[in-house]
Formats: sequence, structure tokens, C-alpha cells
Amino acid sequence: MPKPPKHVPLPTRQQLLEFIRETPGRIGKRELARAFGLTGESRIVLREMVKELEKSGDIERGRGKRFVRPGALPEVMVVEISGVDPDGELLAKPLTWAEEGRPPRIYMAPGRRGEAPLGVGDRVLARLRRLREGIYEARAVRRITTGPAKVLGVYQLTADGSGRLHPTDRRQKSDYTVLRADALDAQPGELVLAEVLQAPRPFGLRPARVVERLGSMANPRSISLVAIHTHDIPHEFPEEAQDQADAAAAAPMEQRTDLRSLPLITIDGEDARDFDDAVWAEAGEDGGWHIMVAIADVAWYVRPGDALDREAFKRGNSVYFPDRVVPMLPEALSNGWCSLKPDEERPCLAVHMWLDAEGNKLRHRFVRGMMRSAARLTYEQVQRAIDGEPDDTTGALLDPVLKPLYGAWTALFAARQRRGVLDLDLPERKVVIGADGHIDKVIPRERYDSHRVIEDFMIAANVAAAEQIEALNRPCMYRVHDLPSLDKLEALRDFLSTVGLSLPKGQVLRPAAFNQILEKAKETPEAHLINEVVLRSQAQAVYSPENIGHFGLGLARYAHFTSPIRRYADLLVHRALIDGLRFGLGALPADSGDRFAEIGEHISATERRAAAAERDALNRFTAIFLADRVGAQFAGRVNGVTRFGLFVTLDETGADGLIPISSLPADYYTHDEVRHCLIGKRMGLVFSLGEAVEVELAEADPLTGSLVFRLMQSAGAAGKPRRAKAIPPKGRRQRERRRS
Repeated sequence: MPKPPKHVPLPTRQQLLEFIRETPGRIGKRELARAFGLTGESRIVLREMVKELEKSGDIERGRGKRFVRPGALPEVMVVEISGVDPDGELLAKPLTWAEEGRPPRIYMAPGRRGEAPLGVGDRVLARLRRLREGIYEARAVRRITTGPAKVLGVYQLTADGSGRLHPTDRRQKSDYTVLRADALDAQPGELVLAEVLQAPRPFGLRPARVVERLGSMANPRSISLVAIHTHDIPHEFPEEAQDQADAAAAAPMEQRTDLRSLPLITIDGEDARDFDDAVWAEAGEDGGWHIMVAIADVAWYVRPGDALDREAFKRGNSVYFPDRVVPMLPEALSNGWCSLKPDEERPCLAVHMWLDAEGNKLRHRFVRGMMRSAARLTYEQVQRAIDGEPDDTTGALLDPVLKPLYGAWTALFAARQRRGVLDLDLPERKVVIGADGHIDKVIPRERYDSHRVIEDFMIAANVAAAEQIEALNRPCMYRVHDLPSLDKLEALRDFLSTVGLSLPKGQVLRPAAFNQILEKAKETPEAHLINEVVLRSQAQAVYSPENIGHFGLGLARYAHFTSPIRRYADLLVHRALIDGLRFGLGALPADSGDRFAEIGEHISATERRAAAAERDALNRFTAIFLADRVGAQFAGRVNGVTRFGLFVTLDETGADGLIPISSLPADYYTHDEVRHCLIGKRMGLVFSLGEAVEVELAEADPLTGSLVFRLMQSAGAAGKPRRAKAIPPKGRRQRERRRS
């Protein structure tokens, strides 16, 4: 290799790698030579150094002889729109990805005015710009194919009598035109499903043909239909599955343990439509407890491979809306033979658990039994009884049933506290539907100790199920929750450093570490903000036959056992127990374990689909409720910060809406992803995640569920502007830490 002149400094291998990794845009030998001031023979040495980096796999040769780190994306490529993030931004993924691990995250930039909006499933040729390691922004150059060729919307008539279709998807900004012959006799204001037709010319609205009429949009019950169709949720049972459910009958007593004399009770919400878990407790010796959790024996009625099983697998889970349920099983089972109704005999799978005085489980035993529920109680009803206000039903049950339940729960809760469980403050909202089918109110959902009683009893039963299946050496569908990724932890540490908090580094991470942060933040103005950011740092729980434990619950093994009426995963757990304990019919087939990985991915996806549909419906119901309050002012908090504005959650209703960046005080705003804030470049105003704000409702669109606010006042806009401290680049921060 030729020797360079001594006066020309050469970059080190590490300096070359850092430059290629950190520099956006095109990087070739010319750019490298210019960046490091290399000329003459030094360029020859540079070329040899780059070849060595290529051979070692540290960099790859990209498009146009440009250099990129392995796994980096080219400047132009075909991507597929894969979903929407919690802030409403479109996400994309490379159409082809041959590298190990997950591809980088790609955010789609908003399209130009007049362009047809992109949707999930669309494939586009896009120009990519790297924002930082693993994060790209893509701008569509040309749409290649589109996703589903159907659109859900409201049919309307224009002044000239022609038909128009206004989409329910808030990302679709353009209407469709519907010819009279293609309207299927739809009436103005009706919700319809339409097929998008090929436009005869490139200008004007795209044509569509109505293929299904779904009812008047003036009826609030149509809101759930929008969510059902938008998210492709199966909602009609095949005839064979329905017939099988209708033919179901009482299960026989033979070979079952008789539990009918035990005063097992169900405790659910006031709006619960199915009751599949019952509980009981009694004081044991030495201050301990004997508790039982009994679950409806769905496996008796739904056998592997039959029509009901195929449909239950397809759905994956029930989906719950304010006005209806799309059940995993037909009502003849979900509200009938598999619902633990009071004073009716029902087959069940139950687990006895014996606890010591500290709440530690000593042993357990599963039985396949027959039970008779002593009462159907609500959380509110039970809490009032414990607080000294029993009614006629709970009064008789208070001493023999309810007080032992609370006594056992006190022990379980103490064990939970010692174990360390991630304890986030995540309020939920509830839509109350009146007798006339219209919305009475939207309120925060109350949470009582009675909720925690059932929650901790169910967790104990789920742990026992996982332990039992492992001991029996049978396939188990675990509920797993991974540790937060290293990238998210580093981002969380960066953020916490800006509010005077820190997350331990270099030790085994446990939920208690997050709880300590939340406890320190509890009485500070940033409490909401910190809860939000800690939540967003967590991994998502999924179903898998590979056990990695449940980080959030601090458990080494965990499986869902307690709701087979509404979750397919629980049905698999029941079948594994029936098989291993030789409980008879309905057992897991011998070769089922081979498909568990595939099944786990499927039911994890249906769970995410259900959550998205429920969230969309809740947003639309809330928009209807607030539609006549446009111009009213509300208190709220910023729950999301994006490049295009602030998402706000109202304190009163929990409703979510957007403050567009264009409506903020006039300035040029930059999005600081570390601090989760927008910073005004000229005036220095800072708008942060978790910040308290006063807003005015500017728009409420029930069709899309979108709310638009105007900022009235905030900590960032009122009084003396808050200014953000500068955060040095990551490499510099690490050097500063080493020096200190």
C-alpha cells in the first residue's frame, strides 16, 4: 500500500464509520475525501481503507457507488404503507428486507395539496431521507399500487342531484362521486360500503359504486359499524358455526368435580354482557388463605377443528364497543352455556390455590367441575358493600363471601408489591348510552379496589396455569412482555435527564425501577408527562410459545387462562390442561404445538386490530357527544407531540384532538424527539408532552372521530416563555460523562 505524505492526516477506521453513519444524504469516496481534507496519494489510501470496511461488512455499497452502513436504506425505494402510529402519522416498511432484525422505521411525509391520500396497503416509490439512526422520512414519488379497493363513507346528494361519498377515514381528504345507477338506492345520510372504480380521466373526483348499505349515520349505533368495517373485523358467523352453537346443550355432570355448594360469585362491570370467571375464598390455617378461580368450560363446547373453533381462531378475540360486542363465539354460548349466570349449573375449569399469610402461593390444584354462581355482582356494588353500604344482595354475602375475598386479596396485593409490578396511571374513558340509544355522557372510568381484587385473583390463576402446563410438558401459549428495547431505554434516559430524573444503567432492569421514577414524579407538574413517556418506552405484550417472562407483571411465566369465552389464547391453555391432566373431551391434539408460533402471531395481530377498532369507535362516539359544543373551552393535557402539531386529551371526557402547528403562535417550530416537545425558533416557546393547556373546540367531525382545537393558554405560551436546555450530540454526551 503506498505511503501517504506525513503532513496529510488520515482518518481512523472509527472516524470513517461514524461519518458514514451520521451523515445524511449521499456519501461516496469524493465526499469522504472532501470531509477529511485528503488529496493526492491520501485518496489512494482512503480507497484501500474503504475496501477493507466493505470486506469486513461494516459498510455496504449502495446505489450509485455510494457507501452506507449495513441495513441502511437507499435514497429511493418501493415502500408499503403498513399502519398508523399513535400520533396519527403513516408508517411504511421496505417492500423487501433481507437483513436480520426489524427494518428501520419509516414515516411518510404528508402529500402535496390535491394528491389522493395514501392509505394502509398502498405501495409507493418513495424518496427517503434519514432523520437519525433507524428512522427515515419518505416522500412519495409515485403510487404503484393501492390497498383495498373499497371505501366506507356517508352517501350524500349535491345541489345538482349527483351522488357524493364522504369517506369515514380521516386520512382520505377527497370525496368520491357516485352515479345514480351506482347508488344501490342509498338515501342521503346513509353509511355505505363502496367499490372504487377506475377514473375515466385523471381530473376530478374518483368514481365509486355502492355495494352495501349499512344504515343511517344519524343513528349512533352506526359508529360501531364504521369501526367494524374499517378494521375488517369478522362480525357474521358462518351458518355451520351458528348451527353448532344453537345445538349446544347442558354439559353432563359425570367425571366432573361437584362445586355447586361453594358460593362462587362473578364480579364484572355494570355493562358486562358475559360472565366467564367466578371467585371464592376462605381463611386458612396460620393466617393463610384458600382461594378458587372458576372459569367457564368453553373447551367442552368448542372442539379442535370444528366450525366454532375455526371461526374463533379467525376472530382471535371478542371486540367491545360502547353499544355492542362482536363476540368470538355466538351468543348461544357467550351469553348462554358459557356464561356463569346466577343459580344456573355451568361446567367449569377451576383452580384451587393455597396462600400463606404473605400472599405467596404454596400449592395449587386444577379440577374440571360443575358450579352454580351464587350472585352476579358489579364492581361498584361490591365496593359500596365493603365501604359500609351493602344492598339486599351484598348484605347477605358480605361476611361469608366478600370479606374473605378482600382478606385474600390483601395478601395477594402485598406479594404483588414485593414482586414489583409496573404501576402506570392510565385513566380510561367510558361512553354511557341512554335507553334511547343516544349518548348520555362520556366520563372517566372509575377504578376501585374491587377491580384490583379480580385482577390479582386472575393473575394468580394465570400463573398457576402456566406452571401446570410446564410441569405437564405440554405446549403452552404464554402471554409474554419483553423488556423495553435498548433504543427506547436510551431515549427515555435522555428525556428523564431533562427533568432531573435518571434510570439506572448497568444493572438488571425491573419494573420497580420505573415505579421509583413514577413515585418521584407523582407530585411534580411533569407527572402526566413522565407517565406518558414511560408508557411509550415499554414493549407490547404478545402471545408466544417461547417463554421470555412478563416484564410488566414481574413474572417468570404467565399464560392467559381466565377468559376463553373472549380470547382464543385462553382456549388453547384450557385444552393443554385438559390434555395433560386427562380431564376428558376437548383436549389439545398431539400435534398442535407445531403451529403455536404461527397461532401466536395471528392472535396477537387480531388483538391489536380489536384495540384499534375500539379506540376508533370511542373517538367517534366522543366526537358526536361534543359536536354541539364547538366554541366551548376545555382544560386538557398534551398527550402527543408531532412535527405537524400537538395532540391533546381533555380532562373532562378523555377525548383526544389535534392542535395544528399552523394555529400555534406564529413562529418556526422544530420537533425535539428527545424532550417530546415543539420549540419555537424565534420566540423560544416550548410545548411539551404532558403539559396542561386550555383549548377551544374548533371542529368536531363525528364521521371521522376527529377533533380540532385552538390553543387558548399553556405553560409554554403564557407568561415568561420556557426555553429548552441544549442537549449535546450523543457521542459528546458520552465523552463528557467519561470525563466526569
